[in-house]
Amino acid sequence: MSSTLPIQDIDCDVAIIGAGLAGLRAAERLAAAGLSCRVLEARDRIGGRLLSQRLDCGATIDLGGQWVGSMHQRVLDTAKTHGLTLFPTYVEGDSVFLIDGQVRRRPGLFPELDASTQQDIDRGMEALDALRRTIDPQRPWAAEDARLLDGQTYASWLREHVPSKAARDALAYIALSVFSIEAHDLSLLHFLFYVSAAGGIDNLINTHGGAQELRFVEGAQQLPIRMAQALGERVICNAPVVSIEQHAGGVVVHARGLRLSARRAIVTLPPTLAGRLTYAPPLPGLRDQYTQRAAMGSVIKTMLVYDRPFWRDQGLSGLASSQELPISLTYDNSPADGSAGVLVGFLEADAGREWGQRDAAQRRDMVVDCMRRYFGEAVANYTQYVEQDWAEEPYTRGAYGGYLPPGAWTSYGRAVREPVGRLHWAGTETATEWSGYMEGALQSGERAAAEVVAALANG
Repeated sequence: MSSTLPIQDIDCDVAIIGAGLAGLRAAERLAAAGLSCRVLEARDRIGGRLLSQRLDCGATIDLGGQWVGSMHQRVLDTAKTHGLTLFPTYVEGDSVFLIDGQVRRRPGLFPELDASTQQDIDRGMEALDALRRTIDPQRPWAAEDARLLDGQTYASWLREHVPSKAARDALAYIALSVFSIEAHDLSLLHFLFYVSAAGGIDNLINTHGGAQELRFVEGAQQLPIRMAQALGERVICNAPVVSIEQHAGGVVVHARGLRLSARRAIVTLPPTLAGRLTYAPPLPGLRDQYTQRAAMGSVIKTMLVYDRPFWRDQGLSGLASSQELPISLTYDNSPADGSAGVLVGFLEADAGREWGQRDAAQRRDMVVDCMRRYFGEAVANYTQYVEQDWAEEPYTRGAYGGYLPPGAWTSYGRAVREPVGRLHWAGTETATEWSGYMEGALQSGERAAAEVVAALANG
């Protein structure tokens, strides 16, 4: 790796914008095909939405994406290649649920509910699963009822098909915890696409056997860091791209301090940020308007650090949830060796936007109060508070990923991955497997690289 190179002009076969997992995987595949490439990264660091931090106690935690499922084979294989170790998310003991101001304990992801509410939830889940099976993640806009599904929000579908409010609230909570948005923001078709790309709702929400099963001992950011180290001088940091020109023979990418000429380019930025670059000629209206609609979720990831995970002594797993508190979801985020205790809590969607406008001291006090209500007075004995507001990150502007509101898939879905001249698109939002996850980012990089290799082979 290098910082911005001292030369002003660089020539290569392929320019890649963004040094997250998608861009780095594309670079690996292009290099393996014998093509020269450069990866331009705006930040002074590698990894995009993966960001690790060493705590005062020496443990490493993740401020960005962190979880991996046992079915995420690309991530597991890449981790093994680079000598990284994964360990199971701690789930031993009871979860805590705050309902009507009262703390309830029981194992698992969900509180004990009355039989009628549970039946409504089960039937709602079955109906959603049946609908998602009609969606091809590669062409969601082509589903038989695509316009009907895309013409409503996830919340409006719940109101029509789930009788009890308690059951509707429980199912709406999936939008909050998975997308970090409110259910009324989200196209039902996008919800179904996302679930279909993951193989089912259970895969998305479960810890054991699901997407939250494993964590990196060394921190998730080490995955892209080690990929970038292997790519060496091909990766250039501190090089925010401003504009991309296309001409008959190739592309010219203008970044701070350098100009890169290439035969093709792959843009891996979140769609809303990709739309903020200047293109000459301008992007087609369909592609540009797609980027206007692909909004990012809102999430602030917060952590309280302790000398030890005291909640385990109480028979608690560290998982807690409530629809009554700003911190709607928590996990035990302690290091693998248990040398410190870490509780992670999420401010998502409306709560993320509201509390993002407060100062850090107010947020910290609120987080401590929420955790105290979940786990008791020992919460006050924290040694460090850490937070990351992804909406304030200038080269991300939200998390966990981009989502589409009603009407967008059926109007603009074809533009999500379709190349524009010599420009190709990658990033987890373009994935057809595990969209929104590390696995999806890697898949998208592989797909974009294959497009480029084929295009260059054909002249």
